[in-house]
Amino acid sequence: MAEVLVLVDHVDGAVRKPTLELLTLARRVGDPVAVVLGAGAGDTAPVLGEHGAVKVLTADAPEFADYLVVPKVDALQAAFEAVSPVAVLVVSSAEGKEIAARLALRVGSGIITDATDLEAGDQGVVATQAAFAASFTTKSRVSRGVPVITVKPNSAPVEPAPAAGTVEALPVSFGETATGTKVTSRTPRESTGRPELTEAAIVVSGGRGVNGAENFPLIEALADSLGAAVGASRAAVDAGWYPHTSQVGQTGKSVSPQLYIASGISGAIQHRAGMQTSKTIVAINKDAEAPIFELVDYGVVGDLFAVVPQLTEEINTRKG
Repeated sequence: MAEVLVLVDHVDGAVRKPTLELLTLARRVGDPVAVVLGAGAGDTAPVLGEHGAVKVLTADAPEFADYLVVPKVDALQAAFEAVSPVAVLVVSSAEGKEIAARLALRVGSGIITDATDLEAGDQGVVATQAAFAASFTTKSRVSRGVPVITVKPNSAPVEPAPAAGTVEALPVSFGETATGTKVTSRTPRESTGRPELTEAAIVVSGGRGVNGAENFPLIEALADSLGAAVGASRAAVDAGWYPHTSQVGQTGKSVSPQLYIASGISGAIQHRAGMQTSKTIVAINKDAEAPIFELVDYGVVGDLFAVVPQLTEEINTRKG
């Protein structure tokens, strides 16, 4: 069976969930071959093999940590030339999209970004995408070369499918541009104990209706009761009520969780573009005419300051 390259997103050997989703999708179109770069690469083989990787290509060098993007592109190109895949899959993060775009340019292939599903077609891999602020769903394929596809987190379930997971060293030669942009320092992000926003299965977001930074603990309490990530609308972020890193929308982060709860968010098109592909959407808003109610699965017309605490209390009671 044809092989599919999957670039592994990991932290010191701990494989992140979106990569396991990529392996699920890769198995629909071929045999997954995982490419793991950087420190801890060799530690990833058991979990990658458990989730369908027939081979695990590993490479470790200081360039992967000390310089931006290009060394990883060099390595992925080396894997591409060694395997001759039918597709290359990368997680749809800011770095992932840049790596994918650079690889596609180097190998003369087309690129598809932010795919939400994959299938094998008569003329190659077909990707499903959301278009025009998620108002439409499209199916597309590249017309030139091997498709390089970035896939949004939460687009597929994580499904174990034990495979060989044979580990092979990947020889990499770095080009002149690999050391062009050096990382001079790092500041660890302060952990909130909550899931990463773009990877979370549940997201609870607050908007203008939260009416101040001092009220966002209501949103956080509901999120914590569900084990969810916390998001915010652009209005809330622009007002300084919540960090920009938590903004959901066209100019923020795009999320596609199993459950999205919008509290005090009117549903402007800018926000909808970032969350409309969520599997189940719940809105809490006191304005029955708010646009958000046009796309929800469940809507609660009411004051969030009354509804959210009651909902949080009920969830905690059922958990207890």
